[in-house]
Amino acid sequence: QVQLVESGGGLVQAGGSLRLSCAASGRTFSGYGMGWFRQAPGKESEFVAAIDWSGANTYYADSVKGRFTISRDNAKYMVSLQMNSLKPEDTDVYYCAAKYGRRYYVREYEYDYWGQGTQVTVSS
Repeated sequence: QVQLVESGGGLVQAGGSLRLSCAASGRTFSGYGMGWFRQAPGKESEFVAAIDWSGANTYYADSVKGRFTISRDNAKYMVSLQMNSLKPEDTDVYYCAAKYGRRYYVREYEYDYWGQGTQVTVSS
């Protein structure tokens, strides 16, 4: 079992920045690919970013490429999402997810564990 707890969400003006963190506990963190997804009420979940076990390989949705950066610290059992140049359309609940495996994963159904989510609201 892996437990995931997100933090760092909040309210920010358009053009601003936020840094989301996801603290993991349980099994060996380095054995998992990690990802971030987001979802608004009544809408489908959307892939945001993913990172492999080592942190050397990452993948981003086109909508956030160049603005968001995913990173991980295996020693601290932590994955982060630095979000810059935020737009109102980035407003969503952001979820951290873990998938047992060494590569990165981009499909929601591939992930084994999920956090409870953190709200990000970007005002115009």
